[in-house]
Amino acid sequence: MFQNDSERPDPDALLAQVQSQQRRDARGRLRIYFGASAGVGKTYAMLAAARKLQAEGHAPLIGVIETHGRAETAALLDGLELLPPRALSYRGKSLGEFDLDAALARRPALILMDELAHSNAPGSRHPKRWQDVEELLDAGIDVFSTVNVQHLESLNDVVGGITGIRVAETVPDTVFDAADEVVLVDLPADELLARLKSGRVYQAPQAERASRNFFRKGNLIALRELALRRTADRIEDDVRAYRIEKSIDTVWKTAGALLACVGPRPGSEHVVRSTARLAGQLGADWHAVYVETPQLQRLPAERREATLLTLKLAAELGASSAVVAGADIAAAIVDYAREHNLSKIVMARGHRTWPWRTAHLRRITAMAPDIDLLEIGDAAHAPAPPAPAAQAATTGKHRWLAFGVAAASSLATALLATPLVGYLDLANIAMLFLLVVVLVAVRLGRGASVVATCVGVACFDFFFVEPRFSFAVSDLQYVVTFGVMLAVGLITGHLTAGLRFQAHVAAHRERRSRALYEFARELSGALQTEQIFDITGEFIRRTFGARAILLVPDLDGRLQLPAGADTAGAPDIGVAQWAYDHAESAGFGTGTLPASRCFYLPLVAPMRTRGVLAIEPEQQRWILIPEQRQQLDTFAALAAIALERVHYIEVAQGALVNMETERLRNSLLAALSHDLRTPLTSLVGLSESLTRAKPPLPAAQLDMAHSLHGEALRMSALVANLLDMARLQSGQVKLHLEWQALEEAVGTALRLSAGPLSGHIVTTSMPADLPLVRFDAVLLERVLCNLLENAAKHTARGSRVDIAAAVDGAWATLTVADNGAGVAAGREEEMFEKFTRGARESAGSGVGLGLAICRAIVEAHGGTIGYARSDLGGAAFIIRLPLGQPPATPDLEQEASPA
Repeated sequence: MFQNDSERPDPDALLAQVQSQQRRDARGRLRIYFGASAGVGKTYAMLAAARKLQAEGHAPLIGVIETHGRAETAALLDGLELLPPRALSYRGKSLGEFDLDAALARRPALILMDELAHSNAPGSRHPKRWQDVEELLDAGIDVFSTVNVQHLESLNDVVGGITGIRVAETVPDTVFDAADEVVLVDLPADELLARLKSGRVYQAPQAERASRNFFRKGNLIALRELALRRTADRIEDDVRAYRIEKSIDTVWKTAGALLACVGPRPGSEHVVRSTARLAGQLGADWHAVYVETPQLQRLPAERREATLLTLKLAAELGASSAVVAGADIAAAIVDYAREHNLSKIVMARGHRTWPWRTAHLRRITAMAPDIDLLEIGDAAHAPAPPAPAAQAATTGKHRWLAFGVAAASSLATALLATPLVGYLDLANIAMLFLLVVVLVAVRLGRGASVVATCVGVACFDFFFVEPRFSFAVSDLQYVVTFGVMLAVGLITGHLTAGLRFQAHVAAHRERRSRALYEFARELSGALQTEQIFDITGEFIRRTFGARAILLVPDLDGRLQLPAGADTAGAPDIGVAQWAYDHAESAGFGTGTLPASRCFYLPLVAPMRTRGVLAIEPEQQRWILIPEQRQQLDTFAALAAIALERVHYIEVAQGALVNMETERLRNSLLAALSHDLRTPLTSLVGLSESLTRAKPPLPAAQLDMAHSLHGEALRMSALVANLLDMARLQSGQVKLHLEWQALEEAVGTALRLSAGPLSGHIVTTSMPADLPLVRFDAVLLERVLCNLLENAAKHTARGSRVDIAAAVDGAWATLTVADNGAGVAAGREEEMFEKFTRGARESAGSGVGLGLAICRAIVEAHGGTIGYARSDLGGAAFIIRLPLGQPPATPDLEQEASPA
């Protein structure tokens, strides 16, 4: 018992833990051999482990291995099976890459994938080898792989700063942290240098170059420290997971989440990577935010693109990224941090050449004294990405044009107001200049409004203040007027430009909200899949300026193009099928086939994935914007829910139609069978009287009377079956259950079926110790009669029919078998449906109710009836009835009592 509620385990947490464990059990296990640099022995250790497993009876498969000419490593390959590479043509050369499809088809228990950070050749399914490994793991295949410390994404810039070399191939830290095992392969720097000098790492020319550059002792010591620290962080994560699993959560409470501030200035990538490392060490969640001000919105496209790519890097490292619009960067950052409960803000350290950044730090400190502010040192060798000359020239041209228009506007105002000097007071003329400043700020922005203000003050002094047409001032009070005009103009222009920007942002948000509302409203009235196709495609075209095609699966789960779709510009069905099967986005802007021209977004509904949305954007840049992706994800979720709703509407309508059809059919059966029974009874009696007439009829007429009597009896049996089925379906049949011997029911059924079974060889096998079974004798005899008549009908004269009884655990079984043709493959269950007839009885009598009545009667007894292939080569129908506990008879009780 728990002493208080605080000690009671959280049911939701336990359920999540069980579900997580189930997912881990279904997924393959990943072991990473981790080292500080090349040559420490990662591949050797991986192959040695594989050979050990092979000696224990396992069969590891080598997917990719790189020996780099090392003899001792190559020697370990003897006896291990190597998967043939897949040949890819690239720039006139044939490249050998890992064959992912062949590995999935082989489904080995373990596969070795060297160099996890490797970039695949164009044309591969995934651009990175670690993505191939993820698909192998999802298929339940265990993987061994190798990684060097410089290939971890969060440490890439740190290693570059130490060694002066930035490697292009990296692995996300999330992949490294998600590995089931990390094996550190360590080697002291002096021993590694000795290996390099002896040629056991690289060949002589390459080894000499490496010793002068990367393989310097200081570099190796620093890389070794990084590898040890990163492994220690990983072990700390394992310990934390263990403590959580054992409910020791008080020691490892997280202090708070982190917020990385991203901007267009140099060092944003360094901030992102540093925050990712810090979040990993603290075991905390983290966010990355970019505040877009009016000035930043006018940056060149390349600069904004670089910022979006930095946000994308943050998302790949595990952050929740967002673009926030606001005129005040510090206030927007603080508001975002408070809204998402982020206790630490991470920014780049202020610099004297960037006074705005120092000001932001001071303002954030003043506005949020309860939030920790962390400063990250500037990354070395991180110059700002230069804008192309043409782009810079175009941007400068537009800016100077706006300044010229602003100055000309103030000058034109002065010229137009000069003839009105005798009619207007100087205060009113000053108001005209302020009006121009406001209009320029609304139209051209803050910088142009400053130019209009300065030119307006100068024109007011030159044209209207005594002495006119000079900049001399006769009254010092006008100096105050000039200062007030300048201040008011600047403040008004600043506020107007800010409001203009906020209105622009609000208009964008309103358009997004209106689009979602209209899309949801249109989908709510869609009752057909084709309507959802049209609505989704139209709204995505209007909202995102993109062409969209909705792909839904057929009954076999294969995606199909909608009817009437243009096949010329159709999306790649193979990529779409991968996105559907894995419920992950693919194509442009993702890590799976990013060279594709389309973006494939799976439509994941609450119950299952309903299809894939293939989008071909006119401007591919918008896919990188987090807000646009979030809106697109919302569109996809709404479309998926609409498809699921339409599916269940169709299911409900089909079920309703089936219920009504069944009800009408049962009513018709009951009415017909009841009305036909009386005339058929008379017909049977009259035909039987004719066969027994005195004096006897002539031979020809007597044969006709016998035929009439037989057909009347057959018709009476059919009507009886119809009536029985109607009564069974309506629940009007009451079972008269009694403990009886199965031998009696079998004997009665054989006697009643003597006519149809004439000419057949009938055998019975009934054990002497068969216990009593509780059943309705009349109904069970009807079941056996139907089965015997079916056997007689579907076999030739002289065929064999066997009836056997046995005890199978808690069940008594009755089997009726023959040596006929049996039931066609695939129709075993169909034969028990109403009005289903066998292939050979189409020319004979019957309406296909016999087996349906048998199943209904047996199931009413709590038993089952099924079909199997008999030992005689034909059909075998097996009835299973529950044994229960029969009552003891008085005679047995007297015999058992003592004398």
